Amino acid sequence: MRPMGYDPRMPGTHSPLSAALERVGDKWSLLVVEALLPGPRRFNELAAAVAGIAPNILSDRLKRLEAERVVRARPYSERPVRLAYELTGEGQELAGALRLLADWGSRVSREAEPLRHAVCGTPVEARWYCPTCERPVEGREAEEIRHV
Repeated sequence: MRPMGYDPRMPGTHSPLSAALERVGDKWSLLVVEALLPGPRRFNELAAAVAGIAPNILSDRLKRLEAERVVRARPYSERPVRLAYELTGEGQELAGALRLLADWGSRVSREAEPLRHAVCGTPVEARWYCPTCERPVEGREAEEIRHV
């Protein structure tokens, strides 16, 4: 298979971000994952949910995401064999990263609408949170977040 949009053979790419990009590092893969967040979908449903994706690209991304254990294909018909696609546990873990990207996209794009709180309609903000300390990590502390 050809490398995705992000080329893992580039020198100096041994960071957590490069590891993630090696698995899901292109536009279509992330949009397919987003389309699967609500639950399983069939191929045609995914094609309709991901605007502009060509069938051959969708098929390729589904195969790649399945090989990376992000997506699982399950047959819903045996004759002919037809598949429904769903996120694995690893794929579902991408929801938080997609929300962060969407938040950033809404702030830097004139066309994109921000994610809004369903109860009051206010745009939501993404924040770092420490589960051990049970509090948000903000200000200077947030600037000092590092990989251990």
